[in-house]
Amino acid sequence: MSESVGNNPFSIKDCDLAEIATGRRAQNLRELRDNLVKVDKSSIFHHFWGGLMRPRFVEPEFNNDFAAWANHALHDMPLAERLGVIDPTDFKSLDDLRQELIEVIEERLDESAWVPWAKPDQQFHFMRAQTIVFDTRQRIEDPRELARVAPRLSLGSVFYHFIDARTRDPIGADDFRAWLLGFDGQYEALCRRLAAIEPFFDSLVQLRKHLTRAFQEFFGG
Repeated sequence: MSESVGNNPFSIKDCDLAEIATGRRAQNLRELRDNLVKVDKSSIFHHFWGGLMRPRFVEPEFNNDFAAWANHALHDMPLAERLGVIDPTDFKSLDDLRQELIEVIEERLDESAWVPWAKPDQQFHFMRAQTIVFDTRQRIEDPRELARVAPRLSLGSVFYHFIDARTRDPIGADDFRAWLLGFDGQYEALCRRLAAIEPFFDSLVQLRKHLTRAFQEFFGG
């Protein structure tokens, strides 16, 4: 369930991700497709969103692990580009996202007379992540405090409350909107602005800046 729904204080959490092997791997494009059919959807979430929590020394060319593998292991740039433009926020569910991945790969398989293979040491390993949550013990009573707190949020807090929250019931939205919606419609305009923030093609640092700007401009802070 999303954090701090209604007029309860907003409880700021931090998090880290522990990668866990699923035991599934692929060495060619057909094996990737076959595993995508069966793998738990939490793995698909991780391979699209987990990269946000990894240290980035250079800006990655592709924002999801499937596209990056198609590029560096299969050396299939057309496929990498098609996978790379997939935005997971365009899909209502992870199962819909899974189906899009499968269709893109099957289309590429139909185009090629041969199946691209990766070297033995460049297999795609399907991983999932266990989210480890930490309570910062920081509570927000008044939504106006968000303007002050947002610039100081850790990147783990941004991920937990703005990305990971989308997988949680009841509304599948970020925790900030889930909380603000409990104030009898006072913050509908702010919620619309938060909903318009594109989370996938930005870094967590950039997302924190977008959140800070939204809160400070709305509350005049």
